Amino acid sequence: MTDALFPKAANAHALEHGDALAPSFDANGLVAAILQHAQTGEVLMLGWMNAEALRRTLDGGEVWFFSRSRGELWHKGDTSGQIQQVVEVRVDCDQDAVLVKVLPQGDGGVCHTGARACFYRVVEGGRLVARPEDGA
Repeated sequence: MTDALFPKAANAHALEHGDALAPSFDANGLVAAILQHAQTGEVLMLGWMNAEALRRTLDGGEVWFFSRSRGELWHKGDTSGQIQQVVEVRVDCDQDAVLVKVLPQGDGGVCHTGARACFYRVVEGGRLVARPEDGA
């Protein structure tokens, strides 16, 4: 299905310097997708996209992911109301990761735990410490 939705880069130069979106999906057909707040630059979460989730995100203006645990597509915010409105999509140099700049809708959060962002804990002395100022 990947080939039907996105082209394959002809070579490394085309992948890294060309103008074709040709994602390098892993062996499971996925790319890492980082959500970043478009206004503040805050890293909100990391999820996974297959070709269909990426295509829906690009075409629809809202973020879609592929749930590895459930083995299905999911529209971010369908149940929580935390829809993520797409402002810009970028790919890294070898197109195996996607950065999606978003404007969070609903209550402005993104994490299923209720925190504003998924990266709300800091490692201190080998333990995790929640930092309310960082999205908890």
